Amino acid sequence: MPTEARPKRRRLKLARPVLVRPSSPIDKHFQEVRTTVSASPTGLYFTSWREGYYRGMRVFVTYPYSARGPVGSSEYVGEVTAVDQLEGMRRGIGVRFISSVTPIA
Repeated sequence: MPTEARPKRRRLKLARPVLVRPSSPIDKHFQEVRTTVSASPTGLYFTSWREGYYRGMRVFVTYPYSARGPVGSSEYVGEVTAVDQLEGMRRGIGVRFISSVTPIA
């Protein structure tokens, strides 16, 4: 579908914790809890110091994440759609949700 024909989804500036980890065994394993900069029903954007992200990378995303437990969270399979170079060594990471793995109760 051409970009022009896609409906635009507004991203809200929303600071919520998110747990991100690679879904492919090929990628070096890590788990990272970050705070979103913005989010929409179809994806989210956060910043990271980690160098391992790349466009097309598949990740598991728990959103919103709480160390107290998963109540109200959902787990998604996502695809990294943007890796923006920011100030210093930070990177902006855009993730598009591909599918919901399961609502976490």
